[in-house]
Amino acid sequence: MAGTAGTPGTPRVLRAMNDRAALDLLLEHGPLSRTRIGKLTGLSKPTASQLLARLEAAGLVLATGTTEGRPGPSAQLYEVNPAAGHAAGLDVTPQRILAAVADITGRTIGRHELPTPGRRTGTPVVQQVTDALDGAVKAAGLARDDIHRLVIGTPGAFDPTTGRLRYASHLPGWHSPTLLDELAAALPMPFEYENDVNLVALAEQRLGAARGHADFVLLWNQEGLGAALVLGGRLHRGWTGGAGEVGFLPVPGTPLVRQVTKANSGGYQELAGAQAVPRLARELGIEDVPPGPYAEAAAELVARAAQAGDDAHRHLLRTYATRLATGLASLVSVLDPELVVLSGAVLTSGGEPLRALVQAELEELAASRPRLVVGDVREHPVLRGALESALATTRDEVFDTSR
Repeated sequence: MAGTAGTPGTPRVLRAMNDRAALDLLLEHGPLSRTRIGKLTGLSKPTASQLLARLEAAGLVLATGTTEGRPGPSAQLYEVNPAAGHAAGLDVTPQRILAAVADITGRTIGRHELPTPGRRTGTPVVQQVTDALDGAVKAAGLARDDIHRLVIGTPGAFDPTTGRLRYASHLPGWHSPTLLDELAAALPMPFEYENDVNLVALAEQRLGAARGHADFVLLWNQEGLGAALVLGGRLHRGWTGGAGEVGFLPVPGTPLVRQVTKANSGGYQELAGAQAVPRLARELGIEDVPPGPYAEAAAELVARAAQAGDDAHRHLLRTYATRLATGLASLVSVLDPELVVLSGAVLTSGGEPLRALVQAELEELAASRPRLVVGDVREHPVLRGALESALATTRDEVFDTSR
């Protein structure tokens, strides 16, 4: 029926669209005056005033200071009310769960790290998740019920046809067919799950090197080697959630790995994963290979090679760049992306010298020639992507004034 609430074109829907546009502008630009909001939205001053009064009454915006000190008469400034909503994210690895809570503006207000030392822990996964979340919620000065939505990032992916985690046999305790139901029963808020590398791509798309790009590949190399595929502005997850599990990709230069899911490895992982870098360094006669976890050792070696001037380190960087480009050539030949983002500590530690070498090698190996860039989101990118994902849905719900 024409004119009913919620029908496109009705006053309520038009007001809600204007409200959301104003809120998005406040998120993007920070505090704005009524006049500035009117200019950016195209609304008249009286309409902008009514909009702000409506949003202030709904608890979505706050009056905060004035333009005093700037040219012209002072004017009241408005900002999004940070307490209008909260979202949480979890970054899960075999060693720990890192949890964080953000307010509606995206500012992280609470963080907690829960060690989960692999197979030695006897704590059920559901309790690990709730303990990590509770730690971040407490650090934020909130309660569980204050969280509108949670996004959990894990290696591998939950198969949407079975609900079971795949491609991550190294994550003990997370493979129960009832895990998602158990989490739903234990958590008071809606939650979603996403592959960790997909979340890094989301963070780069929203905040980093892939802003403004609708077609890109993100190559991640840290504890594992993986990729995220963004096509037409949307994540491509594949039928079982396994799109981008390139660590299993057969590539020249390594023996074929059979039963890859049991081995939790494949040709590309063996050729260019973090564990390959210390081994390559030793083969090249580099003696001071750092001890400790191989991902940290690899990142330090690549960083050193990008800065050092001796032949052995230059050879290490060139050889590693060729190995990376070997797998990337298959990806870009099939997908033809506009951009490739290099992310994860092993890749970002190489900076511009590694990026330039991979770019040059890729142009030799593939007909498609996307531009390569180093990722911008360096601090806990999986967690940042989880928060951005949770915030996007939370804002859609909290900012909907049409109801």
